[in-house]
Amino acid sequence: TSYLRGEAYLADRQGKLAAGEFQKILDHSGVVANCWTGALARLGLARANALQASNSQSGDAGVARTHALAAYKDFLALWKDADAGIPVFEQAKSEYAKLARQIPQ
Repeated sequence: TSYLRGEAYLADRQGKLAAGEFQKILDHSGVVANCWTGALARLGLARANALQASNSQSGDAGVARTHALAAYKDFLALWKDADAGIPVFEQAKSEYAKLARQIPQ
């Protein structure tokens, strides 16, 4: 599936390819409806864009960072009522806060 391919690309530090796989899921949100892959695809997209931002040497880094922050916000908004102890939720909040504190280059 696109979700697993996206996760594999993230593990291989290939942010652009990972973002493409997660975006496929979000572009067809009617297919996943309320499935967990829809919500986690937003987090995957955020992580893929954050990876692209950290790997970019040009103005593309700022664009990727902006996209990452937006995807994190989308994920956190979807999970705003989640239990605080859920590890993926806590990790996403931490990743978002760290990225938000970074000075854009």
